[in-house]
Amino acid sequence: MEREKLKELILERSLKVAEEAIFKLSSGKMSRYYVDLKQITFDPEGAYLVGKLMYDLVKDFNPDGVGGLTLGADPIAYAVSFVSYSEGNPIKPFVVRKEPKGHGMGRQIEGLLAEGSRVAVVEDVVTTAGSSLKAVRACREAGFEVLGVFTIVDREEGGKENVEREGLKLYSLFKLSELL
Repeated sequence: MEREKLKELILERSLKVAEEAIFKLSSGKMSRYYVDLKQITFDPEGAYLVGKLMYDLVKDFNPDGVGGLTLGADPIAYAVSFVSYSEGNPIKPFVVRKEPKGHGMGRQIEGLLAEGSRVAVVEDVVTTAGSSLKAVRACREAGFEVLGVFTIVDREEGGKENVEREGLKLYSLFKLSELL
């Protein structure tokens, strides 16, 4: 029921389809399809659904932390953290900056995790997985064990294969083909 409700919200608010490739993606590619999941993750109902479904996706991996590259991963990590706490299995959120902080401690990752922590890297939409893999590399450099990449929507444009080349798996709630 929750998965169907989230799918309905994505179709209503997030998925944009054009006759020709007019949308520029973060990968630089042009596409006929754009999935703006911030229309979901920044909404209370959407955040709850994402938190619940992503928690269900990651919980069997027993992560200590959940997070990814700012900004797409942030609301997902917080939602999963809240749901995990309410389920009696708290998972700490973390944020990966695009670049290490230029002052203070110079951290690229913010959160309450120690070296050796087991983490799930999350993302709203995966196309080529460039953002996800940037987060994976930062996590590995911080001494975290990355359990996999978990996304709401896999656009099925090479991301899965790029994640697998890093020795990980990509897990998704939806594939773009399911939404079209």
